[in-house]
Formats: sequence, structure tokens, C-alpha cells
Amino acid sequence: MKTLTKYFGEVEYTKDELLTFSKGLFGFEDEQAFLLLPFSDAGTLFSLQSVKTGELAFTLMHPFTLDASYAPVLREEELRALEVDKSEDLYFYVMCTVKKPVDESTVNMKCPIAINPDTRRAMQVILDDDAWEMRHKLREFEKRGDETC
Repeated sequence: MKTLTKYFGEVEYTKDELLTFSKGLFGFEDEQAFLLLPFSDAGTLFSLQSVKTGELAFTLMHPFTLDASYAPVLREEELRALEVDKSEDLYFYVMCTVKKPVDESTVNMKCPIAINPDTRRAMQVILDDDAWEMRHKLREFEKRGDETC
């Protein structure tokens, strides 16, 4: 199959590469099929690309490169929907709003994307943990001495 993407032009993909969001993303409930495409071989920044709407793509990051202590815990109903027993069985990504200069960019650590790597089911969740917010500036993580993008 082929789809037109926001950042990579036309790309080919297989059904096995699709991430399925049964409830879509917050604000984009009708968008339920996405591809996770790396921006480079380094694999720290990704495009979460809708296969339905070519101009719809989100920039994602691995949260653990920003803060190694990040440990999202999902509710029981979210774990059931993703078909796992515990949060540690999932892959997590956070949405990044890229700005200039780059250290003004923000990441949403409160509402990560959780992915079951075996079934490719995915869900955006809201964490109960008050330590995380929807807009952390990248420079906050630099001050902590953690590795950033």
C-alpha cells in the first residue's frame, strides 16, 4: 500500500506496519491508522503519520532520552484495551511541538502514546501522575543534565 506523507512524500507500507488507535488521538478521533516513521537513523525523533490524511503528522520523541526516570503507569482499562498485563510491556512516545529556537520546543509528558509492540494497538493516555505536564520545554531537561535531542 502507499500513502502520501507530510514529511517524506509518498511512502509504501504494509498492513503490519500500521498502528491502530481504536479511539483516535485527542482531537482527532476519526484518525485511527498511523505509521511511525523515523526522521533519521538515530531514531530519537519520529513522525506519527496518518494514512488517511497526508498532511496530518505529529512529531514524537522517546521520553526516556529526556528523563530516564519517566515511568508511565496506565489504568487497568487502558491495559486491557492494549491487551497487556502491565505498563512495562508497552512502548511509549511523547508528542513534541517543534519551535525555533529548538530549546523552546515542548513535549507532552502527561499524555503519552502507548503502543503494544506485538499487536500494534496504540492509545493516547492521560497519566494520573502529577509530576508531568502537557508542556515541558526541552530546555528543562537540559538543566537536569539529561540527554536531549
